[in-house]
Amino acid sequence: MNALLQYTVQGLAAGSFYALAALGLAIIFGVLGVVNFAHGAFYMLGAVTAAVLLDSFGLSLWWSLLVVPILMFGFGVVVERLLVQWLLRLDPLYNFLLTFGLTLVVVELVKQRYGVSGLPYELPGALRGRADVAGVVLPYYQLFVLLASAVVCALVWLVMTRTRVGMIVRASTEKPELARALGVDVGRWVTPVFGFGVALAGLAGVLAAPFRAITAEMGNSFAIILFAVVVIGGLGSIVGAVVAGFLVGLVEAFGQAYAPTFAQILIFVLMAVIILVRPAGLFGRAEATA
Repeated sequence: MNALLQYTVQGLAAGSFYALAALGLAIIFGVLGVVNFAHGAFYMLGAVTAAVLLDSFGLSLWWSLLVVPILMFGFGVVVERLLVQWLLRLDPLYNFLLTFGLTLVVVELVKQRYGVSGLPYELPGALRGRADVAGVVLPYYQLFVLLASAVVCALVWLVMTRTRVGMIVRASTEKPELARALGVDVGRWVTPVFGFGVALAGLAGVLAAPFRAITAEMGNSFAIILFAVVVIGGLGSIVGAVVAGFLVGLVEAFGQAYAPTFAQILIFVLMAVIILVRPAGLFGRAEATA
């Protein structure tokens, strides 16, 4: 039971990164119809920016959790205005290729500036150490990541369900055709939604900075798993992205504990099974797969 609780917390903590980033990816896909392959690179930039802010300006994790998402939102707005918007009316494959190329450029620039070795990142003193929970020793930081991601997801859910702006964005995300038919100007929300999605990826990167090796390549494997998360949850589904993120984190944690050789493979086996049983994903719409 102790091992079960420990692996569960580890899995939920790892799933926090996937849930936050997948939430942004799902919103971007729903409103823009863009398969943003650069989401992993934005996640990496969030972690790298946090490391640079700590090293150059002495800004700790607490400040980075506020500053980095704002910076990444601005960066996302610039990317959408300069690049993405010009291809929105074309086949989605063009924006997929665009964001794929953007990933290669961003990764190479980070390599040239900071090298291929990992950047150091120091945890705040308050998050060091371990807690004894029912006889199970758990790192404070894993508990913090789990709590922080749950709070962010809950806040996003409240905004999406309790505010007029949130309801418009949610309608534009999950049922864009119906939203347009009801007179909602979906195009008006394209730029802020893209920036918000990028900000969530950056926030996931900040939380991952003390937890993962900060390298230019850290977003590559993350992006592949992230797309599996979105497919499992359902394309364009906000709830599905969050639930699938935590589910994949659990599968990864238990896989690494009991079958480390097949830990990554298990995620895609899960994805294949869900696609066979429910092609639209756990919370996806059937027409999304048409």
